[in-house]
Parts: sequence; structure tokens; C-alpha cells
Amino acid sequence: MPLWLLLVLFVVGAAVIWVAGVYLSKTTDVLDDRLHLGSAFGGLIVLAVATNLPEIAITVSAAASGSLEVAAGNILGGIALQTVVIAVLDIFGRRRHGVKPLTYRAASLGLVLEAIVVVAVLAVVIGGSQLPPGLVFARLSPDVVLIAVIWVVGLLLVRRADKSLPWHEDGAAPDTNTPHPRGHQIRKHEDSDRMSTAKAAIIFAIAALATLVAGVTVEQAGDAAFGQLGLSGVLFGATVLALATSLPEISTGLQAVRQGNDNLAISDIFGGNAFLPVLFLIATLISGKSVLPQANASDVFLTAVAALLTLVFAVGLIFRPHKRVAGMGVDSLTVIVLYLIGVGGLVAIATGG
Repeated sequence: MPLWLLLVLFVVGAAVIWVAGVYLSKTTDVLDDRLHLGSAFGGLIVLAVATNLPEIAITVSAAASGSLEVAAGNILGGIALQTVVIAVLDIFGRRRHGVKPLTYRAASLGLVLEAIVVVAVLAVVIGGSQLPPGLVFARLSPDVVLIAVIWVVGLLLVRRADKSLPWHEDGAAPDTNTPHPRGHQIRKHEDSDRMSTAKAAIIFAIAALATLVAGVTVEQAGDAAFGQLGLSGVLFGATVLALATSLPEISTGLQAVRQGNDNLAISDIFGGNAFLPVLFLIATLISGKSVLPQANASDVFLTAVAALLTLVFAVGLIFRPHKRVAGMGVDSLTVIVLYLIGVGGLVAIATGG
């Protein structure tokens, strides 16, 4: 296809992902309210899958076609970029004078625990990249199995932390005064009272299908278009593609922060980031190859960047910066600077200089 048509398909696919992400969020909330998914372990899985459908579609498509480089770059680059989304929410979520930074308002030990789970999963990713590539049994490798186990255990620990912690105020900061529940509880929309369960299920299915198709379109059209422009698969997956697949998190996160659900906005980002490496298990099953040992220097570098950015926000949730610098908390500013430095390092690795 000509370059202009590929770019049009990429933009249209990204727009579909944005719109479908909003409907996925709304209908997931309605289904949670009617089916009481949020209070069960299954609800966490539904939420993680719903908010990461673009990544799932791209991973399946890339693994089936043998483009494991794009799959790895999209997953690991997506984690780093979605962590930066927290800084975007800090800047644009609430712009009223005197409003404190996002991590000050949302601080809780539960969110710190979620950040620890993300870092634990990323540590296994780095370790798995050093394993022998032939270490595959029944189309599975031990590293991806361990990632899935850590994710499940992390969900259980987070759910337990939501109910009670042996700390003052159950781990909540003393002056957050938020009426919203902590953790991975799904956001409440006014649509919950107006939309029937059947209608919500139909809209959810349509939005999910649209997201899957758009995700594959964005991956294939974008890879071809930006390949013609000279952008390598690693840089494309970690930057442009990761940004396109982060659109649902940006749209729903902004909506959450503006509704006062600061804790939930950060929780959804951390929860999605912990889930994304589980997609390596799917990629391994489809390709029959151990994906992580084939990770190149750029992938491992992105993993380290993602872990570092997550730790910065974990520290911010503990120390709770109360002053804004350049319109954001000092932790958000630090994350943006570190990410830009990371992109520079990524370019240096990709170009070999």
C-alpha cells in the first residue's frame, strides 16, 4: 500500500481504539455493578483484559506472523509509556489552582503494593531474557509461567490489601479523604443506572471486537508505514505503537481523575502494567518459541526503564509531594525526564551509536 494510505489506516485504527476504549470502560462498569465482578477475582481479570485488548490483539498478530521483536517492543514499551500516562493525568486531570499533585491525593499502601508487583514482574522479564532459548516444554518456558504466577499472587495480595491492612487507616494516607474505594475496583458511571445488562454486554462485545480489529490494523499498517519512513521495529513498537495502544488508558484515566477517582486512575495503570508481561505467555504458546531469551538489548533496556519509572511513582506515593513544578508533581516531572532520557538511550542502542 502507498504510505499515505498506511498512515490513514493507522490514524483511523488509533481513533477506533480511543472511542472503543471509552465504551469498554463504561460497559465494564455496568457489568461489574450488575454481576458483582469487582468483588471477585474474576472481575480483576475481566478489567485487565478489557483495558489491554489492543496489546492482546497486537501480541497475537505479531506472534502468529513471527514478528516477536514487535510483540516484545509493544509490551515492554507499552509498560514504560503507560507509566508516563500517570504524569499526563497529573498534568491535565485537575488544573484548578491549589490542587495538589496526583500522588499526594491518591497515596495509599495498596498502590505501593501494586507498584511492587509491577517491578517484580519486570525483574522476571529481565532474568528470563538471559535463559537458554531452547528451554521450552509443552510450548511454555519457565520464565513466562513464573510471570503469570506472580501476577495471580499479586492480584490476591492487592485484593487482601483492599479489604484490610495492619496499618493505621488500613494503609490510606491520613488526609486523602476520598469517598471512593481503593484498589482495582471498577469505576462507577452514571450509565450503570440507565443501561440494561443485555445492552451493556452487546456494546462491550462490539467494542471489544472493534478494538481487536483496530489493534491488528494499527500494528500492521503502522509497522509498514513507519518502516518506509526508516523507523526500526523496536523504536516503532516502543514509541508510536505503544502510544496508540495506551489511548484507552489515557481517555478513561482522565475521566477518572476529573470525577475524583484519583486512586483508581493510578491503580488501573499499575494493574494493566502488571498484566502486560503475562502476554509473553500467549506469545510463547502461539509461536512455540521462548520469547524472552530472544529479547534484544533494546527490550531489556525498556524493561529497566519501566521498572525505574514505576519505582519513582512508588516513592512519590510514600513521600507525597505537595508542590507542583511546571504544572505537575516532582515525581511526575522526574518520570517524564527519565523517559525522555530512556528514549534517547533507545535510539542510541538501535542506531549503534
